[in-house]
Formats: sequence, C-alpha cells, structure tokens
Amino acid sequence: MEALHDVGIIGGGPAGLNAALMLGRARKTVVVVDEDRPRNRVTHESHGFLTRDGITPSEFRRIAREQVTAYPSVRFVADRAVTITGTDGDFQITTAQGLAFRVKKLLFATGMKDAPLGIEGLIDVYGSSAFVCPYCDGWELRDQPLVLIANGAKAHHMAKILPGWSRQYAICTNGPDEWTDEQRDELRQHNVPFFDSPILRIDSQDGKVQQVVLEDGSEIACTGIFFAPTLVPGSDLPEAIGCQITETGAVLVDSFGKTNVPGVYSAGDSASAAYQLIAAAAAGALTAVTINSELLEAAWNNEI
Repeated sequence: MEALHDVGIIGGGPAGLNAALMLGRARKTVVVVDEDRPRNRVTHESHGFLTRDGITPSEFRRIAREQVTAYPSVRFVADRAVTITGTDGDFQITTAQGLAFRVKKLLFATGMKDAPLGIEGLIDVYGSSAFVCPYCDGWELRDQPLVLIANGAKAHHMAKILPGWSRQYAICTNGPDEWTDEQRDELRQHNVPFFDSPILRIDSQDGKVQQVVLEDGSEIACTGIFFAPTLVPGSDLPEAIGCQITETGAVLVDSFGKTNVPGVYSAGDSASAAYQLIAAAAAGALTAVTINSELLEAAWNNEI
C-alpha cells in the first residue's frame, strides 16, 4: 500500500482530466485510475469544445494527458478500479491488476457506457454516420435525409430539434410507438413520417448508412441516423459504496459535485445528463475546486 494521496480520481475522460489539471495546479497529490475505454472512442471527431472543435477523441485525451502530466504530483494508472473501502480521509482503491492506493478524497468521473445496441448493422455506422446528439454531429449531416431511431417522449422531443439541421427526416420507433394521439397528430401536422415496424437491419458501406430496412419490408433511404441509446453507469462502484443513484443511473450530487457519502464526489456524465464534452470538463474543474477547498480547510483547522 502506497502513501496517502490527496485525491483519487476514477475515470480519465474530460471530467477526470480537468479535475486532475486543477488539482495538480493546486499542488495536490492525485492518482487517476483509468482503463482508457471512453464512450466516444467510436466517433471520428468531437465537437462543441472551444479551440478543439473537430478534434479526435484520442488526440483530445493525448493533449490533455500531456498537459496534466506537466504537474508532477499527478499520476496516471492504466487500470480499472474494482473495489473501494474506507471512509472520508482514508479510502482504499484496489485495481484489477492488484494495485492499491490510499486517498483522502474520491472523485468518480466514470461516465456512462452504451448497452448493446440491439439493431443489426447499427454498430457498423455508429460514430461514422449514426450519432446520438445533433448538437455534437448535426452540422456534418445538415440538409441530408435522416432517420431518427427513438420512441416515446425522447422521439417527440427530438422531432422538434432535428429541423434545426435537416427537415428531411423520418422516425423509426422500432416497434409500437409510445405516443399519445395528440403527439401523433402533431407529427402529422408537421409532415414527419413515422414507422412502427421493428427494424430488420441497417444497410451501409464503409461506415456510411444507405438505408434502414424494416421487418414489414419498408426501406427508408438516408445518409445519416440519430438514435437514442440505452445508457448504463460506467461503474457500479459509486452505488456499491453507498452513493445515491438517480433513475437514469447517474450519481446524485449537489451543485458542488458532492455525493451523500462524505469525502466522495462525482462529475461529468456519471453525474449529469448533459453529455457534452465541454460540460463534463467544466464540471470536473468546478468539483476539483470544491475538493481542494475542503482539503485546505481541513489542513487549516488541524494547524490550530
């Protein structure tokens, strides 16, 4: 078992990296445990992050790590955290490779991950011509024929959003729709075609979608897809140590990133439904300030 670190960060995405940067600059000893399997690794470009628009996820992480490691008190460990024990002031992190670390404070930045996609051919276009967020990837598909794969309230909401990028789109609910009569009438009034037959497959070539084929024989030509993924927590450790979890699987935190467990914090996608690169990074920075302030206050009080 190593010496006691100030902070242990589980997860090395934008939230964890920006937290590590802030804490390194605050001269705190930090260990970042990350298995390097980010959810956005399937996509070719990341968007919406000022000065880094269009960067690949791997290059974003490379630059971020290069900048963070300029601060010698921050250490990266390429591993997966599997157990956490202890309490505020002395948590013990054990990894899959059998390493162990002691930390005063704990930050979960483990994000979310996709459940199995469940549609034949979707994995072949995910990140190339099928995406989950028009704010991230709508510009690249502007004015193109699109298919929205979603159902219920999510589909109804997205139907109002997509025209900002393209008015050529159809909705596939992949089974009986979950709308009210009023919602169906609203879609018809806006000339939005929708199909409730289950999806048989997605045809594509070299990662570019060509059409969505339904079980009833319908073929919907398109050059892009937006779909509503099923997300699950990136780690079950927060719940395992007693953190409250929301209905969506996110860690419940206050405006400072604090969980209900003393000394434990969460930031980024693991504690938010924003799912934006820049939002996750900002949350990591702000939570790091909270952690640093609490460490400094504890040190101040102990000096009296």
